[in-house]
Amino acid sequence: MRTVIVTGASAGIGLESALQLGADGHHLVLVGRDEVRLADAAVAVRAAGASRVETYRADFASLDSVRGLARDLLEHLERIDVLVNNAGTVFKSRQLTDDGLESTFQVNHLAGYLLTEQLLPRLMCSAPSRVVITSSVGHYNGTLDLGDVGFSHGYSIMRAYSRSKLANALYARSLAAELAGTGVTVNAVHPGSVATDIWSGAPWFARPFLAVAKRRMLSPAEGGRTLTHLAVSPDVEGVTGQYFDRFTPRAPSSLAQDDDLARRLREESARLVGLPRTAG
Repeated sequence: MRTVIVTGASAGIGLESALQLGADGHHLVLVGRDEVRLADAAVAVRAAGASRVETYRADFASLDSVRGLARDLLEHLERIDVLVNNAGTVFKSRQLTDDGLESTFQVNHLAGYLLTEQLLPRLMCSAPSRVVITSSVGHYNGTLDLGDVGFSHGYSIMRAYSRSKLANALYARSLAAELAGTGVTVNAVHPGSVATDIWSGAPWFARPFLAVAKRRMLSPAEGGRTLTHLAVSPDVEGVTGQYFDRFTPRAPSSLAQDDDLARRLREESARLVGLPRTAG
């Protein structure tokens, strides 16, 4: 039995993966921002067979909320075997969080980065342990201007999303290299094109296309299996620093393989979230 934290666990592929992991009898720690949906998810995961289920409310659009989440998890969990960083969103127009940061980049990258960095000591003490980061094939179109990560100029929904997913892939690769030999593995994954509600905020002119595209997309359960595979499958025991396209390792974009860019991203991420450290 493993203790598995899943963020973005109240819907979509996060919930489906939690149900699958619950059916295998694992201890599930569900993180989401809606208490009612979290409670409903907990009932379903318990019914699936989880040995234990806990819920924690956190809003990734608030760094204070993420810090509080990390404190609560460290206080209540003696070990963390798997951290699945899956929470994500998109915004059709540029928005700032209360932290003054562009919302897509904060929710999709910075919040997960902050949570992971704060949980690293517990993950290392729990080794062999795993970190799984939900990225996307969209990262291949991503760019990264570290002087303007939040697109104060030239924002679009897809440019912001692709940038955040590139950051996911860069961080996974960099963190895996840092943790080599510790027993903590870190991998990024594209779960496939999945019919979830993440694109419900897309602009009106894109919605007819998305409605047609969804007919060819994977179900959330199919997408969730990719997270489940990386979280607990013995087939990927010891595998680290990879970008998976569903169940298969694949070379990420050239930018995602730029180790100097990854180092500078981590330095900027630490500065933006107020961590007293930078990547080594």
